[in-house]
Amino acid sequence: MRLAVRPSSIEGTIRSSPSKSYTHRAMVLALLADGTSKLRNVLLSGDTLATLRAIRQLGAEVSSEGETCAIRGGRLDCPKETIDAENSGTTIRLIAGVVSLLPCEATLTGDASVRQRPMQPLIDALKELGVYCASIEGNGRAPLVVKGPNHGKTTHIRGDISSQFISSLLISSPVKDVDTNIVLTTPLKSRPYVEITIEMMKMFGAECRESDKEFRVPGGQSYGPLDYRIPGDYSSAAFPLVAGALSGRASVEGLNPEDRQGDRKIVKILGDFGARVETSGTKLTVSSQKLMATEVDFSDSPDLFPIVCVLATQAKGRTHLHNAEHVRLKESDRIRTTLDFLKDMGAVIEERKDGCVVSGPCRLKGAKVDSFGDHRILMAAAVAALVADGETVISEGECYKISYPSFVQDMRSLGANMEMIY
Repeated sequence: MRLAVRPSSIEGTIRSSPSKSYTHRAMVLALLADGTSKLRNVLLSGDTLATLRAIRQLGAEVSSEGETCAIRGGRLDCPKETIDAENSGTTIRLIAGVVSLLPCEATLTGDASVRQRPMQPLIDALKELGVYCASIEGNGRAPLVVKGPNHGKTTHIRGDISSQFISSLLISSPVKDVDTNIVLTTPLKSRPYVEITIEMMKMFGAECRESDKEFRVPGGQSYGPLDYRIPGDYSSAAFPLVAGALSGRASVEGLNPEDRQGDRKIVKILGDFGARVETSGTKLTVSSQKLMATEVDFSDSPDLFPIVCVLATQAKGRTHLHNAEHVRLKESDRIRTTLDFLKDMGAVIEERKDGCVVSGPCRLKGAKVDSFGDHRILMAAAVAALVADGETVISEGECYKISYPSFVQDMRSLGANMEMIY
C-alpha cells in the first residue's frame, strides 16, 4: 500500500493522539507493579502493541476495553519464546532491562530496522552489572541473549546514543536488592525522555536521585499499581500543527502545556518561525502566516527533525538545524532520508553531520517518496505534499500506524486530500 497526497487547505480541530513514550513506560511499570494498574487513553499502535505482547510473555495479565488496559503485574515469568519487539526500539531496550532481573535466559529480537539499531552501550552496561548479555551476531545489535539476575551496584553508559538505554536501567533498578549507580560517560541527549521515566517511576512508587552525571536508585523498593491516564502526544501533534502553519489552521486538543515531553518544543519552534500560535487550556491552535528562517537545536527533541525540515522549506532565509546527529540512529538515518525526499520535491538543502541548512521558501513539487518504512518520514512527507504542486505518492503508506494510528483519519478530517492506493 502507498499513500497518495494532493495539495490541500487545512482547517479544523482534532483530538491529540495518546503519547507513545508514556504508554510504553506505563505498560512496563505496570508489569513490575504488584497489583492491577488501570491505564486509560492508551496508545494502541504497532510499537506499543509490541510492548504489550512482551509484558504478557513476562507474566502480566492484560485485559483491554477500548483505550483502557487493565494490567496485573508483580510476578515476572521466564519467557517461553523469543520476545519480538518488531519495529519498536523502545520495546527491546526497556524490556532488556526487565529480563536482566530474571535468572533465566531470554532472547530479544525485532524487525530488520530494530536489528540495525545500536544496542552495544546497553549490552556493556548490563554486563558491568553482572548480567550475561550478548549480541547473537556479535555486532552490538539485536538479536540479544540476556540472562540475570542483575545484582550489580555500579555501571557506566554513554548518554549520547539513546536515552532509552538509561531509562531501561532506571526502570529495572528499584526492585533489585542493592542500590544502583548509573554513571554517564558522555552528556545526556534527549534528557526529557529520561525525566519522563523518573516522573513515572515516582508515580508508581519508586524514587531515583539524580546528581551531576549520575543516577542513584535505591534498591529494595517496590512498584505499586496505578490508575493513570496517558497524556496527549506532542510528537504526533507536530504533524497536523505544522500542516496548519503551512496550509491553513489546525487545532489539537488534549495537550498538557506543562508536559515534560521534549517535543513540546514544537510550540516554541512554530512561534520562532513566525506561525501564529494560540493556546487555550489544553487546546493548541496554529495558523499559517509568513514564515521566517530561524535556528533549531534538536538535542532534546530529535523526533521533530523531519517535520521541522518540512516547515523550514517554506520559511524565508536560511534555517540552520543542528545537534541532531543522534537522529541518524532511528528507524532510518533521518537526516539522510528527510533530505532525500525533500530534495526530490525541489527543496534546497545542504547536509551537515549533525543536521542541515535549508534555504527557502521553496516551491515544492509532487514526487515519488520512499518512506524507508519510517513512520516519521512518511508523515513528514505527507505534510510537505500538502503544499507541493501535483501528487505525491509515498511507499509503505501504512507505516504511520507504528506511532500514530489515526494520522490519515485526522488529517482527512482537517481537509487533507489523502488516500491509500495499491
